Amino acid sequence: MHGTFAGQLLLVGMGGFIGSSLRYALSIGVQRLAPTSFFPYGTMTVNVMGCFCIGLLAGLIESRQSLDPGLVLFLMVGVLGGFTTFSTYALESLVLAESGMLLKALANTALQVVVGLFAAWVGLLITR
Repeated sequence: MHGTFAGQLLLVGMGGFIGSSLRYALSIGVQRLAPTSFFPYGTMTVNVMGCFCIGLLAGLIESRQSLDPGLVLFLMVGVLGGFTTFSTYALESLVLAESGMLLKALANTALQVVVGLFAAWVGLLITR
């Protein structure tokens, strides 16, 4: 089933539901520990945990190379993608750096942050 596009989409969607739900619950739970703080501890916790989990999973895939492709799609793209896309950005930047493409890694990091902040600002300007 996971060999078809529809099957792959279903795996990603199911994983995304789980990851998004976990992100919401964890973020709210952590933020409740510091209710008077204006710092987004919940989001930071989710992003750091997502980066840790995607690193663990990438290491398992690299070392074992026999994980079912459907399981990898479900976990990497679905669960972790729903949990936080920041983890994907972090892993892709790290892989570029480890591959000797330091300038591309730095460009990816700078562009994602700067262009992302700019896009959010433009979106706010349009709707205000």
